[in-house]
Amino acid sequence: MSLRLKNLYDWMHDQDLLDASAQERVQRLQEQLRSDKVMVAFVAEFSRGKSELINAVFFAGYGRRIMPASAGRTTMCPTELGYDAAVPPCLRLLPIETRLQPQALLEWRNVPEKWTRVDLDVNDPAQLAEAMEKVSETLHVNIEEARSLGFWHDDAPDDNPPQTPEGLVEVPRWRHALINMAHPLLKQGLVVLDTPGLNAIGAEPELTVNLIPQAQAVVFILAADTGVTKSDLSIWREHLSALDSGDSARFVVLNKIDTLWDDLNTAVQIDAQIQRQCVQTAQTLELPAEQVIALSAQKGLLAKVRGESDLLSKSRLPVFEELMASQVLGARQVMLISAIDHAVDGMRGDAMRTLGVRRRELSEQDLELNSLRGKNQGVIRQMRLRIDAEKEEFDRSGASILAVRSVHMKLLRDVFRLLGKSSIKTALADLVEQLRDSGMKLGVRKTYSAGFDNLRGTVRQVQKMQAEIEEMLKASFRQLNTDFGFSLQMIPPPDMTRFISDLNAVERSHLQYLGLSNSLQLARPEFAEKLVRALLARVRAIFETALGEVELWSKTSSSQIDTQLKERQRAFTRRVDAIERIQEAASSLDQRIAEIHMQSDTLNNVQKRMDNLIGILREFKESAPRAAAVVVQHTATAAAEPPAPPPAPSPASPPAPPAPTLVPPTPAPAPILVAPEAAPAPAASA
Repeated sequence: MSLRLKNLYDWMHDQDLLDASAQERVQRLQEQLRSDKVMVAFVAEFSRGKSELINAVFFAGYGRRIMPASAGRTTMCPTELGYDAAVPPCLRLLPIETRLQPQALLEWRNVPEKWTRVDLDVNDPAQLAEAMEKVSETLHVNIEEARSLGFWHDDAPDDNPPQTPEGLVEVPRWRHALINMAHPLLKQGLVVLDTPGLNAIGAEPELTVNLIPQAQAVVFILAADTGVTKSDLSIWREHLSALDSGDSARFVVLNKIDTLWDDLNTAVQIDAQIQRQCVQTAQTLELPAEQVIALSAQKGLLAKVRGESDLLSKSRLPVFEELMASQVLGARQVMLISAIDHAVDGMRGDAMRTLGVRRRELSEQDLELNSLRGKNQGVIRQMRLRIDAEKEEFDRSGASILAVRSVHMKLLRDVFRLLGKSSIKTALADLVEQLRDSGMKLGVRKTYSAGFDNLRGTVRQVQKMQAEIEEMLKASFRQLNTDFGFSLQMIPPPDMTRFISDLNAVERSHLQYLGLSNSLQLARPEFAEKLVRALLARVRAIFETALGEVELWSKTSSSQIDTQLKERQRAFTRRVDAIERIQEAASSLDQRIAEIHMQSDTLNNVQKRMDNLIGILREFKESAPRAAAVVVQHTATAAAEPPAPPPAPSPASPPAPPAPTLVPPTPAPAPILVAPEAAPAPAASA
């Protein structure tokens, strides 16, 4: 789809139909098509089966576990699985020691040399599984180091990890892991966040206040045989229950239903027991019953590896996979389709305005030249003088246009200042100062509210300034349209209310984090500093996005003037040229009128071609969700396409081998989305 959009843009650009801002709009959309992701966060206490569920959904085709999921070997650090065509298949690991430094996790992502990289051979299951074992690696440190890293709390001894006979404490070796591989679902834009247990979640504030709240879907995993335990309820209440803004979906998975399978009970009795557990879990967590799914990840994985369709159905894994595919990937398709519609409509609007100006100029020339039929040279000379006078008057109007631009840029600079870093620091100054103060943070909730009120006030100021810019441009456009027959149209400014909603979501995630269980951690300066960094990084990202949209809106609005000024200058040149040719030879009048008619026909053909290209793009776009569903259906059996050759590695990274084709060595027997009319894909060979 990105390529078809680029082809449409290139053709329209060659026809000189687009204004100066169109290229930036298309480039942003292409970047959005490449980079917009849908994150699903898997959250649970230790030993609930998160990694096994990920293995069953994503890696069953390898015929073995890829993510560590055996007893005593589980994910110890937050791990993201995604796909970036610009990066070779690899595992990147951020050392746990970076917690001793104040930089937020978002900042560390931009320092690749600080990450340990392990290249992945996605055609070798053994090498892949061995590499993934690194996310379960641990270190043994003394109590003082564990305390500095956030894994030992003197005021909460019950939550501290056990000590070895030597008095050492086991902590994760890595702070964060990023896995890049060309799995079909990951290529569709899915990002999977596998989080460790409660102790690790609480020690990494950015995970709780930024990553998990931004996920489009959160999957909370419980064990069916135990139901909602005290530690499960702590995670839910402290980190997940507030995620009810409507931007993210919450699902609860009751895993390990195979522990309820009992030869002494009938299938009906077992189903009734599982249903009771689902209802009780929904009531305890105050969720709709349809958001609780019972399954057995281990039996689902086993069924796929062995090709046992009855066991796969009994595991209920396909129900969960279908839910994820339809509600999560489906949401991304809707979002991208809307963005493409908006971009194509904008490009067509630009082109139609340009074609309208050209048609009007040709029509005026046609009338002008027809009026010269049978006239003598004196009349023709008068026509030439009139055109010169019109051009001089048009050129003098440039001063008023420059004045409009001057006021426009002044207002725009004020907007840039409001959305800049210094404005954020000013709005949050009191909050940052209180968080960085040592000791208990009494009254910090009130300070949070005041700080975010300041931020929301800043965004509302931007809204007012947008309205001023819009009114000024509307008045200018009306005047130019009246004086020169332009067809300038005012484009609505970007909606700032969604950025206020984003700020509200950030505030909720932080206030949720300020419960009694974290009050003692907040008293520690190094922990509070991490929270401050995470807060500032997230707010800066919101303001930078808002600033980019305002800037693009401004360029799009003002570039219309440049385009139509350029077309008018060309029209004057063509009119003068026509008169000069007619003065030289009377026979050229009919020839010039015929040329104008041919140019008019050419414009009609250009519009037909443009509408045809747009129609092809829209047809392809409408088929994209169906194509995505097919990819999802056959993820367990179909091999991924060969990734594009990776770019040259950066100086900070060691050279990597070319990315191989992802071909699961052992086919899985059942599609992820079971469609009655779809036959299973043929077995893939390694």
